Amino acid sequence: MIRRTILAAGALAALFALAPPPARAADGAAPAPLEVTLAPDAANPPAPRMGDRLTYHAVIRNPSPTAEASGVVAWLTILRVDAGHEQAIDLEDWSANKALTIPALGPGGSARSDWSLRLIAPGTYRVLVSAATRDAPVPAIGTGAIFSIAPKPVVESARVLPVALGVPAALALLLVARLFAGRRGAAPEA
Repeated sequence: MIRRTILAAGALAALFALAPPPARAADGAAPAPLEVTLAPDAANPPAPRMGDRLTYHAVIRNPSPTAEASGVVAWLTILRVDAGHEQAIDLEDWSANKALTIPALGPGGSARSDWSLRLIAPGTYRVLVSAATRDAPVPAIGTGAIFSIAPKPVVESARVLPVALGVPAALALLLVARLFAGRRGAAPEA
């Protein structure tokens, strides 16, 4: 696991080292980095459990007063941060919205995105939203939000017990009713 992380970090560093220098604005300055903020929805449950949904609101802002940010891509990242289980989470089951593309953000412009998560597994997680443009050499990462998911028992005795006891009891009652109905309707033997 550590070897893959080191290799991935080395490949990313090499990519940035080989990348062409960022495009310069008309005045020769490098493009301003984007700003990303992330906030949980007020309606999120205070103690989420497996199966609940959480919503986060991200705002991607172009702080430049003169330059347009073009080709903006924002994406969601979920990291599990439990000791001994640290890992990036595949979003396939967690969120239908994995990335957002914005053709351009004008000077001082912003765009809002809502990210909905379906909570799959118990643990402690950090959610981040990052954004990058064609011209900026480094993506912007918003402040992350941490949340913990409580386990939810797959089998709850309050829901299973009535079925487990009720079905055999109902079958026994039907059998007894049928036996008594059969005896009443039988002709007496001579």
